[in-house]
Amino acid sequence: MADTQPPEQPPSDQSQEQGEDGGPTKSALKKAAKAAEKEKKAAEKAAKQKELAQQKADSDVDYAVENYGALPLNQSQSRPRIQRDEIHTLSNRVGEKILVRARVQTSRAQGNKMVFLNLRQKTDSIQALLVVTPEKVSKQMVKWAASLADESIVLVEGTAEKTSEPIKSATVSDVEIHISKIHLISGLDARLPFSVEDATRPDDLTRADNESDISAEVQFKRVLLETRLNNRVIDLRTTTNQAIFKLQGAIGDLFREYLSARGFIEIHSPKLQGAATESGASVFQVSYFKGKAFLAQSPQLAKQMAIAADFERVYEIGPVFRAEDSNTHRHMTEFIGLDLEMAIEEHYHEVMETLDGMLKNIFSGLRDKYKKEIETVQRQYPADDFKWREGPEGTLVLSFREAVDILVEDGVPREDLDDFSTANEKRLGVLIKKKYDTDYYIIDKFPMELRPFYTMPDPEDPTLSNSYDFFMRGEEILSGAQRIHDPNLLCEKMRSKGVDPDSMKSYVDGFRMGCPPHGGGGIGLERVLMLFLKLNNIRRASLFPRDPKRLEP
Repeated sequence: MADTQPPEQPPSDQSQEQGEDGGPTKSALKKAAKAAEKEKKAAEKAAKQKELAQQKADSDVDYAVENYGALPLNQSQSRPRIQRDEIHTLSNRVGEKILVRARVQTSRAQGNKMVFLNLRQKTDSIQALLVVTPEKVSKQMVKWAASLADESIVLVEGTAEKTSEPIKSATVSDVEIHISKIHLISGLDARLPFSVEDATRPDDLTRADNESDISAEVQFKRVLLETRLNNRVIDLRTTTNQAIFKLQGAIGDLFREYLSARGFIEIHSPKLQGAATESGASVFQVSYFKGKAFLAQSPQLAKQMAIAADFERVYEIGPVFRAEDSNTHRHMTEFIGLDLEMAIEEHYHEVMETLDGMLKNIFSGLRDKYKKEIETVQRQYPADDFKWREGPEGTLVLSFREAVDILVEDGVPREDLDDFSTANEKRLGVLIKKKYDTDYYIIDKFPMELRPFYTMPDPEDPTLSNSYDFFMRGEEILSGAQRIHDPNLLCEKMRSKGVDPDSMKSYVDGFRMGCPPHGGGGIGLERVLMLFLKLNNIRRASLFPRDPKRLEP
């Protein structure tokens, strides 16, 4: 029987990976090295992923969550009496902690770690800076602050820090706020019709320092007056308008102070009247139960009746209504009148001089006490400073005839000057400024036919009157006169002007019982403000203007 041999077996892996001396082959060594390298890279990747996951987990923890966000609706839940600061004081607070409530005028993020805010209060603005700071200011906090809508109201806590160079975009240019906390008090629920920053830009582009500034300026949107008035609440937020209406309030204060110091009493007369004050053509008629009434064109009748009642000297600040369909730069259907009336001892120029002194007190008071506000307005509406005579020569006073002569000398036909048109008024103002270097002057002795029925005639020439107008920059701002205090002469003049004395019986009866000689004047508050600042349109000097085409807002 033949021997049976087992089949040949292939060499094992181990035998293949072993050299002749029993050690690993070169290929085995390479394979092991690759495996080790792969395991090392996998371990490194896993470690990196673990590190990133930990970083993400750490970043998801917002350590500044208490330092920002929207505050609960203020329903007067508490009153901790924490002092709030005003922006205009912060130049003197360097290094100190401050707390400010302000509007966000603009915001500008730089990456995800820094945001600049321009904060505004009334006429003042300041730059604020929020930067990511470990354990204090997080990225989430910066991102939230950068997302705040313009015009949001915020409560900001931080420190006032000196800046290395002036900040041109803020009125407070030498310090900035480094924010540590910022909370939203009131956000926006609608889209802004225009930005407050655009609405504050100068109208006169030639004020730019160079051509590149001009080129940059024209890229911005211009906000038209009609758009402003249609969205007046937003428009009034501009630093310019904040200054304008601070100056308007100052005019009223200066008017009161001057007259109260000279024995005048403030009165408040009714604005509903049973008859027209001056002429039916320019009066608003309203229904009054089963009859009709008229809105007062001025407090004229009430002022005179107060003098007849021995008040001696009175003034009033109140609304005046004129139903004149005049769509001009200087007319409104409702405006604020500054009126005064006073008894005369000897001559009606006593009244004219009192009015003159009062107006010059207003001019100097605005210039001396409100320089900052005037400069704020002039940045947007550049104008020459208003000029008036302050020396011993006194205010320039011309007679109506002298004023006519000045215009005739300049080429205006005399037959066109029975009264002054708006164009001739302005022309006269230019001529007077050139000749006398003043924006403010008085014209006396107007023709009788141009004045209302209660104006006293001149004693020597009955075609003239004891009346005067005051002018600023070539436009009338005050009309006044000596009034007729004799009832018989008053009735005569009323009839000559087409007014039935019986229709104003209570007014005429006040003079039948004895009344001292007296006179006064009425001033348009908005017109004085417009011309002092040279705003060029009276609507800019009225909070919510009323004209033949506007009853809203």
